[in-house]
Amino acid sequence: MASVLSVSAATPSLADFQAQAAKSHSSLTLPVYPVTPAELKAQAENAIKAADAAFDALAAQDPAKLNFANTFAAADAIGAKVTDVALVIGTVSESSTDKAMRDTANEMSVKLEEWGVGLDYREPLYRALKTVADAKPALDAQQQRLVDDQMRSYRRAGLALPAGERAEVERLRKVLAGLTTQFAININEARAPLDFTAAELAGVPQSFLDSPGVKQPDGRYRVMANITWHAQAIGENADNADVRRRVLTARSNLARAMNTPVLAKLVALRADIAHRLGYASWADYRTEDRMAKTGATALKFEEDLVAGLQPKFAAEMEILRQLKAAQTGKTDAVLEASDINYYMNKLKKEKYAVDAEKLRVYFPYQATLQGMFAIYQKIFSLKFTEVAAPYYVWADGVKLYVVQDKTTGVPMGAFYLDMFPREGKFNHFACFAQKAGGVMADGRYDLPVAALLCNFPAPSADKPSLLKHADVETLFHEFGHVMHGMLARSRFAGQGAFTVPRDFVEAPSQMLENWVWDKAVLDTFAADYRDPSKKIPAEAIASLVAARQATEGYIERRQLSIGLLDLNLHTLSADAAWQADVVKIVNDTTARVSIAPPADTFWAAYIGHLAGYDAGYYGYLWAKVMAIDMASVFKASPDGFLDAAVGLRLRNEVYGKGNTREVAESVEAFLGHKRSVQPFLEYVGIKK
Repeated sequence: MASVLSVSAATPSLADFQAQAAKSHSSLTLPVYPVTPAELKAQAENAIKAADAAFDALAAQDPAKLNFANTFAAADAIGAKVTDVALVIGTVSESSTDKAMRDTANEMSVKLEEWGVGLDYREPLYRALKTVADAKPALDAQQQRLVDDQMRSYRRAGLALPAGERAEVERLRKVLAGLTTQFAININEARAPLDFTAAELAGVPQSFLDSPGVKQPDGRYRVMANITWHAQAIGENADNADVRRRVLTARSNLARAMNTPVLAKLVALRADIAHRLGYASWADYRTEDRMAKTGATALKFEEDLVAGLQPKFAAEMEILRQLKAAQTGKTDAVLEASDINYYMNKLKKEKYAVDAEKLRVYFPYQATLQGMFAIYQKIFSLKFTEVAAPYYVWADGVKLYVVQDKTTGVPMGAFYLDMFPREGKFNHFACFAQKAGGVMADGRYDLPVAALLCNFPAPSADKPSLLKHADVETLFHEFGHVMHGMLARSRFAGQGAFTVPRDFVEAPSQMLENWVWDKAVLDTFAADYRDPSKKIPAEAIASLVAARQATEGYIERRQLSIGLLDLNLHTLSADAAWQADVVKIVNDTTARVSIAPPADTFWAAYIGHLAGYDAGYYGYLWAKVMAIDMASVFKASPDGFLDAAVGLRLRNEVYGKGNTREVAESVEAFLGHKRSVQPFLEYVGIKK
């Protein structure tokens, strides 16, 4: 059952901001979160029913009276209403405290996905839109972009195919949608508890051992390999190599039994669909409307980075191997996957005097959150205010904030924060859009809403939640997605922030990770919670940067291993895909590009990006190269990463534009020059 937010009596009312929004000809309306499975089901079914009626009416119009407004613009608005319901239901599936709600949400998500696929094949609707497109009316750039993108989508759905072949593509896409959802469900439901004695966990921080739910009645300590920060605590700190190996093996086999056959089917179905649509591979199909444009371009980008990073990666691996040799007394020691994080942590502590655990005292969650808020408010000229939610949300402790333009006071949108782990909740860190912005039929702007779902360490009875520096980086990143969602302004929902090409969508938030490596930025909020007068010493930050660069070759090669296993699965021809050994492809690629996974494991079964981000993981590094290029503009500015003038330019040229123009144009308008890979190479530690 969802719960009412608990806030102080002094917390401002949402109604106050709604009144302000109305004065600026906009609407600040929150999503309605269902409370029961029946309500959730009705919400989905009613959204589909209303959209069906609206699309039928659109298609039934007199062909002689068709125009852009009553076809393309109308279709965008109708579809946006269903999308908003799907976003809410998707959030419930990942966050509800009630398993029945999660199960119903998953069921309805499949239904909505299938409906969305079917939408592409409504012949009367297609004919109405095509009539307008073929007439080539005089349109402005954003209108023409909407027309071009929609007609491309029809072609990609197979509308140019003979009726029988088109029907088969539609059927296969619906099967694919169901399997994609099942892959994600299997990941969300995977659990891997392992119990250890205190002696076995030697080296693991006391803060972990004292965390809620870890100590068991029999005196042993339970590690949940499916909880990211649990796995990290063991992987980075446990002195016992067998314990590290057991935890990583368990994590690398999460959802394996369920998802191995699902992934094999997904890969084959995707290749089959791509072939039927006239593409050589699923990667070619998926990248056509992205910056890369072809699977070959994405593959070359990744392989070029693998080669470019090889000398640094090899040198880093040898340093870690020597640390293991020294500790074990075996000169021929061989690094295993379960050794990497442990010896990286050891290297940071011994050579760079970086102890991630000791640095946590500088990052109490609440102070860090407020500090981040202050920075983003400054550089983007915004104001965030916590408000009382007027009705139910999905769990206790979820907070709601309104975003305003600092100069005018005009509301820009709203966001929820759901920041700590609980049973059944999405187990990583992500921004979930709740509602896309866009101009409504009456001309008012419907303001966007977003939610952060995170799993930071929860506070204990006598100690606040203390974040690692890596957690702070994650927080700045994920909240960057919120900022992108809040700031983008487009007339059409189909051109909003999160409709940008998938190989760019991470760039605006990846860019903001750079802030947490800067002394001036950290000094604005990072302080010892026991004595706030104590800031992080400059030498500690310098050591953090040096330590990051010391292992950045491995970090980027690990990212490349995921990107390449993804592309290697999805550049297969249709015939090859049906015969593919997905386990061998994944494990061989991982071993070649990064380090061999533990024996008899299949970590791809737990890589959620393979359901939804398929043939797209390369986009993280593709975007990161651009992100660091953009961050370099701040770095060189008079006020560095706190430069409000540069921030306003970023807001206007990149975040604010959403997908209303080519993102390459937006990036270069902000940069003032062509994109460059040089800042990324310097970030990694490779000099000219």
